[in-house]
Amino acid sequence: MGIDFELLHKIKGVIECPNPDKDITRFDANLRLFPPFIDNDVCPLTIKNTILQSCYLRNTEWACGVAVYTGNETKLGMSRGIPEPKLTAMDAMIDKLTGAIFVFQIVVVMVLGIAGNVWKDTEARKQWYVQYPIEGPWYELLVIPLRFELLCSIMIPISIKVSLDLVKSLYAKFIDWDTEMIDYETGIPSHATNTAISEDLGQVEYIMTDKTGTLTENRMIFRRCCISGVFYGNESGDALKDTKLLNAVAGSSPDVVQFLTVMAICNTVVPIKSKTGAISYKAQSQDEDALVNAAAQLHMVYANKTANILEIRFNGSVIKYEVLEILEFTSDRKRMSVVVKDCQNGKIVLLSKGADEAILPYAYVGQQTRTFIEAVEQYAQLGLRTLCLACRELREDEYQEWSLLFKEASSTLVDREWRIAEVCQRLEHDFEVLGVTAIEDRLQDGVPETIETLRKAGINFWMLTGDKQNTAIQIALSCNFISPEPKGQLLLIDGKTEDEVCRSLERVLLTMRITSSEPKDVAFVVDGWALEIALKHYRKAFTELAILSRTAICCRVTPSQKAQLVELLKSCDYRTLAIGDGGNDVRMIQQADIGVGISGREGLQAARAADYSIGKFRFLKRLILVHGRYSYNRTAFLSQYSFYKSLVICFIQIFFSFISGVSGTSLFNSVSLMAYNVFYTSVPVLVSVLDKDLSEGTVMQHPQILFYCQAGRLLNPSTFAGWFGRSLFHAIVVFVITIHAYAYEKSEMEELSMVALSGCIWLQAFVVALETNSFTILQHLAIWGNLVAFYVINWIFSAIPASGMYTIMFRLCRQLSYWITMSLIVAAGMGPVLALKYFRYTYRPSKINTLQQAERMGGPILTLGNIEPHPRPMEKEVVSPLQISQPKNRNPVYEPLLSDSPNSSRRSLGSGTPFDFFQSQSRLSSSYSRNCKDN
Repeated sequence: MGIDFELLHKIKGVIECPNPDKDITRFDANLRLFPPFIDNDVCPLTIKNTILQSCYLRNTEWACGVAVYTGNETKLGMSRGIPEPKLTAMDAMIDKLTGAIFVFQIVVVMVLGIAGNVWKDTEARKQWYVQYPIEGPWYELLVIPLRFELLCSIMIPISIKVSLDLVKSLYAKFIDWDTEMIDYETGIPSHATNTAISEDLGQVEYIMTDKTGTLTENRMIFRRCCISGVFYGNESGDALKDTKLLNAVAGSSPDVVQFLTVMAICNTVVPIKSKTGAISYKAQSQDEDALVNAAAQLHMVYANKTANILEIRFNGSVIKYEVLEILEFTSDRKRMSVVVKDCQNGKIVLLSKGADEAILPYAYVGQQTRTFIEAVEQYAQLGLRTLCLACRELREDEYQEWSLLFKEASSTLVDREWRIAEVCQRLEHDFEVLGVTAIEDRLQDGVPETIETLRKAGINFWMLTGDKQNTAIQIALSCNFISPEPKGQLLLIDGKTEDEVCRSLERVLLTMRITSSEPKDVAFVVDGWALEIALKHYRKAFTELAILSRTAICCRVTPSQKAQLVELLKSCDYRTLAIGDGGNDVRMIQQADIGVGISGREGLQAARAADYSIGKFRFLKRLILVHGRYSYNRTAFLSQYSFYKSLVICFIQIFFSFISGVSGTSLFNSVSLMAYNVFYTSVPVLVSVLDKDLSEGTVMQHPQILFYCQAGRLLNPSTFAGWFGRSLFHAIVVFVITIHAYAYEKSEMEELSMVALSGCIWLQAFVVALETNSFTILQHLAIWGNLVAFYVINWIFSAIPASGMYTIMFRLCRQLSYWITMSLIVAAGMGPVLALKYFRYTYRPSKINTLQQAERMGGPILTLGNIEPHPRPMEKEVVSPLQISQPKNRNPVYEPLLSDSPNSSRRSLGSGTPFDFFQSQSRLSSSYSRNCKDN
């Protein structure tokens, strides 16, 4: 709507809009103007008329607007909430272990509290020095239990969360600082937005990936086309250099001119003319940019746009069109259209482009579309992205009648999107199909190698794309997503009705069960329509299929369906990672346990919504295998060590109570306990963030060792029981040796306390040193320097008369018995641990131990053999309503888990029922061809 600058300040009107909401993708409102603008009394407003916070103005020097929502009522303000924190598998395990320790602590407090009260009433009153009163207050029975509660409160390390948050922040910085994950082509580094889930990267089991811009470069290049049944570019591989097409353009062939006109006009591209006269284009999608540039190279140049007037230059002549309406692309319609008026002859024409299933079925009666179907199949087999172009001439009265309906639908405030789609359907029919375009989107560098390496690590891949089935399959084959015949096998789930999808799902499930024990790589392919029915009516059957299949290709799926598939796998307790590059991947990324966004040509929507952003797909291998695995290993050690050091000091307190009349008396003073947790034992373990059990090269060369992380081998009740037993054993060693060495010498209580504390510190240093795999100068300083700092600090306190430790450390250090006691504590405490570690390393080595030995010896490891992945049983057994006959030698892990939908058909498949084996690409193509012909 053009308005003179002088009249701009005279605009008066009312904006009709809905109540504030947080949906930043929709804004259904109307603008009612008062005179002198009465002719344009109602102007529909959409999200495209809305400027959100932090937006930039481009291609214009100024803009006139009005604030509709302000403050916390803005869309961004209402969307700005406290995001739900993602709980990692390790965090969940730590919470369970903390709960178990808490129960153990309560039991210990109750037992010792009862024992203390019994001893007080039976033995303590007989001792003249205790001086208990004969009658005490009513709460006297609670005094001793409360004392033990205070003593045992350190059993659960309060500092563990702080320590974990600190080291996880360092893990995130390691990702930001990794120079090997910088995309030098664009200069984009990797970035960790979420600093709390680094260890989950090492436990990923399923990766859900988009195709365009994620596996491919999203650099669209116009390669081939089919115009009115004539194929261009097949011989040369580049239609822009095809002499037949160039001659047709030079000769102004009507079919070619009409085809190029749709390529140049049917879009939302904005032409930008530089000072030198060169024309560049600003496009919302790479497909539109490729089509407009290709049309320009074929002399159909989109030159200028002023208000609603488009200017096209073709072979020296200028053609002007007036844009009457734009029917925008939606994921449901899968096409976009424009209604234009030829300024020369006044004809009104509908121009459309979209997916083949959104254009070809709506061709006018009598038009032969077989050639176009064959062109779509041929281009899809080559992995090219296809679009069908069509047009239809409109009568003036037909357009005017439809325009009123479209205006009414565009101005409604309720269900506007649905009403617009319904009105668009009234116009988009009886197309004259003009041809098919084929655009190439090349694979990114390193994609096949990355997928192959991560597959060896036991990670399953699902491709979720909005592209055609054959295009997705060809891309999957070229990037090692699926294996070619005879090693691989593709199964198709299709159908437009519940009955068809049910039968297809039956066959695929039965085939999956039969081949589950075979080494053959079986994958299934499903389109968006069949997926919608399967998730709605046969969810449990599809869940079983998801568990049985390592690979899936989901075609023509919507953003909401991508999120549903992620939620499906999460419901099976799988750790999922979703990776994408565009705004349509945001829901999937946010739904997954770990979201990874690629900072690509589709903008930064996915990268900003993700937990991690990378420049290219190939960096995913290093992100998981190196950063994820190291983070898991380090966090597993840190969390268990934090419990260990707290349990050691707590057990010593408990043992001391047995020789102090079970009275709840503390062996250590509060300052020593605080220093023990905050300083003496925290600094060495925090430096474990630099520890590497294997070099990065070895990890990348042998990705199968990721199975240990996926199965949780380093942090589970079994490993925690080992650390619990070690803490109990070390507490016994320290207490027994200290008591025997000093109690009989009638030492002071402070001296006994300091000897026991010194023994704990010495043991902590050797435990950390034993568990460290790769030493650096910083780690040596942290471990042994911390031990020296312990003595320096206590010497300083011993020199202060008012400290309560006056001269204690000086006296102890001058005694030979003190150093002998420390040596005995270290020898007795670490001897059995070293012996057990030597036995396991020598006689029962893990694959990691084998690799560590090879690194130390400098010899290569040719093969590690197979590492058994962590088995995952089905959720529960449910009687199958589909009555699929089970093979006798089926895997007992996979039991039927099917839906009890009342609409499901009850059939029994005999042993002779044919399966949908898609043994080759040709059979896939022929099957798809028959489906297209039937439609």
